[in-house]
Amino acid sequence: MTEWPGGGNVRGRRHAFLIGGAHSGCGKTTISLALMAALCRRSLSVQPFKVGPDFIDPGFHTQVTGRDSRNLDGWMLNRGYNEALFRGLVAGADVAVVEGVMGLFDGYDGRSESGSSAEMAKWLGIPAVLVVDARSMARSAAALVYGFSRFDPDLEIAGVIFNRIGSPGHLGFLKEAMDAHLPEIPVLGGVLREAALTIPERHLGLVTSDEILLDATWQDAAVSLVDRCIDMEALLAATVYREQPVAGMPSVVRLSRDEPPVPIAVARDAAFCFYYADNLDLLREAGAEIRLFSPLAGEVLPGDAAGLILGGGYPELFAAELSVRTGVLESIRQAVARGMPVYAECGGMMFLGREIETLEGVRYPMAGILPFATRMLKRRKALGYTEVELLRPCLLGPAGMRLRGHEFHYSEIADLDESREKEGRSLDGLHAVYRVGRRKFGESRSEGYARGSVLASYIHLHWGSAPDAAVSFVGSCRAFRDVVRETRQSRGKV
Repeated sequence: MTEWPGGGNVRGRRHAFLIGGAHSGCGKTTISLALMAALCRRSLSVQPFKVGPDFIDPGFHTQVTGRDSRNLDGWMLNRGYNEALFRGLVAGADVAVVEGVMGLFDGYDGRSESGSSAEMAKWLGIPAVLVVDARSMARSAAALVYGFSRFDPDLEIAGVIFNRIGSPGHLGFLKEAMDAHLPEIPVLGGVLREAALTIPERHLGLVTSDEILLDATWQDAAVSLVDRCIDMEALLAATVYREQPVAGMPSVVRLSRDEPPVPIAVARDAAFCFYYADNLDLLREAGAEIRLFSPLAGEVLPGDAAGLILGGGYPELFAAELSVRTGVLESIRQAVARGMPVYAECGGMMFLGREIETLEGVRYPMAGILPFATRMLKRRKALGYTEVELLRPCLLGPAGMRLRGHEFHYSEIADLDESREKEGRSLDGLHAVYRVGRRKFGESRSEGYARGSVLASYIHLHWGSAPDAAVSFVGSCRAFRDVVRETRQSRGKV
C-alpha cells in the first residue's frame, strides 16, 4: 500500500469502485481512464476491469495502468467465476476501478438485473460512482440521481460525478439541488467539457488501443482534469474495499503435464485484436503455449504451430493490406490442408472467406478456405448476448455442450445457400454446428461453420462459460501435433 501524496493516507487499505453511467455515451469511459491515470500518477497500483462483452475499453485500461484489464460479466459468466477473478486480482493492487456497461441498470433484458453493472457491483461488494451527463440540466439532475439511488436499495452509490458541465456556476446549481434533495449522496466532482480527452469512434465503437496511444500528453491532460474537477480524497474515502476471501478460479484439467506445451498461434495486431484474456489463460492452463504473430505485418504462421486462433477485429479496414500478404495466406491454407485445428471468430472468419467487400464496393480476396464471402453494411447487422449449443462434435467439445458469448458486427455472409444446410446437406463440406438460442423477441438459428479442421463463427465466445472448450481445443491441437510427429518419423525425419 502507498502513501497518498497531498495528505490522504491509504496505507493498509484497498479501494474498489464501479464507474456506472446514467446511460451509454455519458462519458464513463473517459472518466474511468482519467481516474486510472490520476491514481497511477500518485504511485498507486490500479487493477482495471470492464463489465460486459467489450474488447476495446480494456485495451485502453491496460495502456493507462500497465495491468491487463479483465472482463466481468453477469450473463456470460456465473457469479463464482466473476468473484474469484475480481478478488484474486484485487489482492495484488491498491485500487480496483471497474468500468460499467451502458446505463447502470441495463443488462440482458428489461425485467432482471442480469448482466448489468448494478448486479456486478453487488456481487463484488463494491459501491458505484454514478456519472451523469449534465448538459442542459440543473435541478433536474438531482431528480435523475434520486431515481437511480432509489431504484435498487441494495446497491450502494458512493457519489456522483457530473460530466460535461458548462461552467463552475453550472456545477454550483447542481450541488445546490443535490444538497437540498439528496444530501446523503456526495457530489464528487464536475467535469468541464474537455475536447482533448475524447477518443475517436467508428462503427464498432472506439478506435482500438492498437491504433491510438494514450500517450504522456493525453495522460497529463487527464490527470490535470481530475485534479481540477474531482475530489479524489472524497472518492477514496467513500470506496474503501471490504476485504473478501480469495476464492480459486474455476480450473480446467490439463490433458497431460508430462508432455511439453502445445504451440498455438494467435493472430494479434490491429486487424485481429478482439480476445478475452481469460480465454488465452484457459488455453495455457489446458497445456497450450501461445505464439502471437501478425498477419498484417506479413508474419507467416509459426512453423511449429499445432493450432491457430484468428480473433475478431477490423480486417475490413486493412483488407487491401491483408489481401496481398500472400505468404501469410498460403501458410494458413497449407496448415488447413494438413488438418491443423483452426478456430476463428468474426473478423477472423471474414479473413478465412473468399473475399471481403468493403462499404465502397471494393472486393479484396482473402484466404478462400471457407466457401463464402462477407460484405460490409452501413447498418449494424447483429448485437447482443448469445447462447450456443453444439449440434455435433467439433473443436470446442461434444454435441450438447453450451457456451455463452455475444455478437456485434456490421457485415454479413454473402453467397451462401443456407437452404441447403437447413435441408441437412452441407455446402462444399460446410456444416452448421451451433444452434444459437432464441433471445427475447428473436428466433433460434443455426451458426458456427465447420469445414474440415476449421471452426468459424460471428460469435465471440467467452470460454469461461464452459472451460472444457479450452481443453477440447488444446486436445485437438495435441492430436494434430502427434500425427505430424509420427509422419515425420516414418519418413526418417526427426
